[in-house]
Amino acid sequence: MRYCPLCREPLVAGQHAGRERLACSAAGCDFVFWNNPLPVVGAVVEHDGLIVLARNAGWPEGMFGLVTGYLEQNETPEQGILREVREELGLQAEIVSYIGHYAFPRANQLILAFHLRATGEIVLDPELAEIRRIPPERLRPWPTGTGPAVRDWLLRQGYPVPE
Repeated sequence: MRYCPLCREPLVAGQHAGRERLACSAAGCDFVFWNNPLPVVGAVVEHDGLIVLARNAGWPEGMFGLVTGYLEQNETPEQGILREVREELGLQAEIVSYIGHYAFPRANQLILAFHLRATGEIVLDPELAEIRRIPPERLRPWPTGTGPAVRDWLLRQGYPVPE
């Protein structure tokens, strides 16, 4: 962001609330670009005893993750993850448990992860290129993004997690 969304004057770096942030350069305009993390919901989706991993249409071949999406205005995290699974996979789901929250600084996100059990026939949204269905015992966490949620879920289920 380079310009103030309120008055269109340039933003300049300065100290605000103990951190360097961009703020409006115009006298009398108090706009500060806080750049707070965005809330994202993610799910370990269990479907017919398998875990569903998804590849976003914009991701490279072979790169898969949990079903995720941005939390919408006036939506609880629980409503958001159920909506995302319905939209992206065409499945009805129920929340089994909350897994935890995970900072993802590279994308400036805060991920709220859930374990869901889903039913129905998978119908991919155009946002997804493909899915993989993995037996839980073969699932391996990855180091960033939703990977730590996968690790925590596996540990709670009693599966060994390689170091």
